[in-house]
Amino acid sequence: MASLGELERAVMDRLWAADGPVAATTLRDGLADRGLALTTVHTVLTRLEQKGFVEHDEGRPRRFRARASQEQHAAELMHEVLGQAGDRQAVLARFVGSVGPEEARLLRELLASSDG
Repeated sequence: MASLGELERAVMDRLWAADGPVAATTLRDGLADRGLALTTVHTVLTRLEQKGFVEHDEGRPRRFRARASQEQHAAELMHEVLGQAGDRQAVLARFVGSVGPEEARLLRELLASSDG
């Protein structure tokens, strides 16, 4: 899975938070503190579409939406990193050792519920 640059992440955060498809002008307005031109937002959206993160409708103006949820994206990244590890067991052990008690409890629950 392709990684996200800082501006791409900001755009994706807006799309993930949206209730539905969003026009580029709305995204630009939501990122007004960055002073982005509309053409810059369109360029970022085109790159995100090429990377498989975003899709658009055929309306005018085009509206964009994330192809997967933020949670799906994070899970794919975790799988990708784990797949690149030379020693998966060591990586998983280090990860499990780094989580707090509440996250450990949640992991145990999730693992138990996926057993059957």
